[in-house]
Amino acid sequence: MNAPLLIAQPMLAHARVPDSPQLAHWGEDIKRILCVRLDNLGDVLMTTPALHALRESGPGRHITLLGSRSGAALAPHLDDVDDVIEYEAPWVANPSAGSRSLADDQRMVERLRRGNFDAAVIFTVYSQSPLPAAMLCYLAGIPRRLAHCRENPYALLTDWLREPEPQQRTRHEVERQLDLVRQVGAHAPDTSMRFAVHESDRRTLTKQLAARGLQVEANGSAPWIVLHPGATAASRRYPPERFGQVATRLAHETSAPILITGGASERDLVEAVIAAAAPRVRAQLHDMSGALTLGELAALIERTSVLVSNNSGPVHLASALGTPVVDLYALTNPQHTPWQTPHRVLFRDVECRWCYRSVCPQHHHACLLGVTPGEVVTAALELHAEAQSRAASPRCASNNESAADHTDAAPPCAGEPVVP
Repeated sequence: MNAPLLIAQPMLAHARVPDSPQLAHWGEDIKRILCVRLDNLGDVLMTTPALHALRESGPGRHITLLGSRSGAALAPHLDDVDDVIEYEAPWVANPSAGSRSLADDQRMVERLRRGNFDAAVIFTVYSQSPLPAAMLCYLAGIPRRLAHCRENPYALLTDWLREPEPQQRTRHEVERQLDLVRQVGAHAPDTSMRFAVHESDRRTLTKQLAARGLQVEANGSAPWIVLHPGATAASRRYPPERFGQVATRLAHETSAPILITGGASERDLVEAVIAAAAPRVRAQLHDMSGALTLGELAALIERTSVLVSNNSGPVHLASALGTPVVDLYALTNPQHTPWQTPHRVLFRDVECRWCYRSVCPQHHHACLLGVTPGEVVTAALELHAEAQSRAASPRCASNNESAADHTDAAPPCAGEPVVP
């Protein structure tokens, strides 16, 4: 249930990557660790098991996250993170890159130097080079520096693993980062993704929902379904017209309220979904775009029977919270499927898979357009029914089982390729 999408992995002509030497475990002298993860919110969430392993594997460890604006927003909800530094790195795509200067990077070097870090771990996907971040940490005087690296980093990394992906194998993103920190002795039995929902966010969410006529049950459960039609990249978005068809059928089949989430910048997208739904069900549709903080969004997903979403941050929130999720999975990257939660991954195989592009390079978007609204509805209804069954089960109630305990109970839906 946690494997990447191992379908027709590329057989590249490169020579086999040599095995990495055994690295020495980091001892008790390694206490202040800088964890560099400069991509989006979902990437940081998929790194949280590795952060937890680092924290738990040495006495008195202090974890600082160096992250982008979206990644740093997670810090108040990550119990394993003691401090956060926001940094829009020039080697990572970001909307504010045009307003930055060399002085920003020089100030960051000095800030990291003042942090007196004993070590840095640089987390990347396999298409990224760790060397710019390694240079930053090297200039800041951080003595131990760990990362995956494809080429010889010489003095920039003191501890490194030769990059095996994708020539030798492809791992789930969570496993990739756990494998990295394991090389320096960081282990933890709990490999779940982590996000702490604050009680204050639950309270403010409950008030917002009550104002819309929606009630949370006394046990915290809720009958509603959440749709999330947005994604940062156009290549990962299922069309809003099809989301509207999905909303229509789910409202008709379940009579459940349908909540449609998105950021303030996605109001037009959410409105397009509602406009595409049948007029007779629009009373069951609730526009939540721009209405929720990150904490409130997590509190909503936590109480949701099933999330239907493009492969984006909310999918990874669902994984961290044990919420069932239908993941509309564009084949841009094989490593970011849901982790340890009931799920269905829907896509159509295409020759241009694993393109890593923000816009479909072939202009046909077939990996997502090949998925019909009927398949999405079938998958959502299956997970919705399973969630309601668990909520009503005396065994689950008495044993306080989490949704992650039931991941193997969910078979692939009709028409979905089998995920190993």
